[in-house]
Amino acid sequence: MLRREIGHCDDHPDEQRFQELISVMNHTNDREVIMKKMRDTLEYRQGLVHDPDRSSTVLSVFPRLLDTKGLILQDFSLLFGSETPSKLLEKWPTSFKAKVIQQAEMLTSTPLLKRLLLSAKNQRADEPSLESPEWDSDMASILLLLHLLSPQPAGRKKTQKISVAQAIDHLVVFHKSCRSLDEHLQSHMGISQPYLLALGTSKEAVGNFFILIDKKLIPCEATTSLAAIDC
Repeated sequence: MLRREIGHCDDHPDEQRFQELISVMNHTNDREVIMKKMRDTLEYRQGLVHDPDRSSTVLSVFPRLLDTKGLILQDFSLLFGSETPSKLLEKWPTSFKAKVIQQAEMLTSTPLLKRLLLSAKNQRADEPSLESPEWDSDMASILLLLHLLSPQPAGRKKTQKISVAQAIDHLVVFHKSCRSLDEHLQSHMGISQPYLLALGTSKEAVGNFFILIDKKLIPCEATTSLAAIDC
């Protein structure tokens, strides 16, 4: 199916043909053309991703990833099937969310855990110190998973254990929409691990999501926190 989608059956892709497709895509603003050319060049892109010497060039070879929403999701669907990306979206609200909250309520309480639980249950705090909501209900419930993860086994002396708060910052970072994105990029220059950047007026009112990788922002088509985590 994948080879039929990209219209190529040879184990040695035609470099020139792919370069022509990439050139067309990079010189048009037609979203449908961009989406199609990205489908047609999936095999070439996967070759770059899995080549240690060229993997860092993916975003420079395919700059439309930086300005066209939905391309990451399209690649994921082509690689794993159209139903796979929607599994978390379907099962989290009905099967997983309540169980995660229930398990988290059994943990030793901390201020961060309290805020996440309140947000996950759409409740407001009685204590002034806990007034600031920790994300919307879905994002808060997903971040509760980091509290439930087993601690690292003893004996890993070379691996430094990080706190839950630090782990959350490795997964998702909030940025106020009134502030410049360049400001965020400058303040996070030393971070190499990809993470989700949530842009909004507050943590519980996020309107845009980006994947930040190699100091570049890839826009997410998702407009909800659950869909963004799943993208």
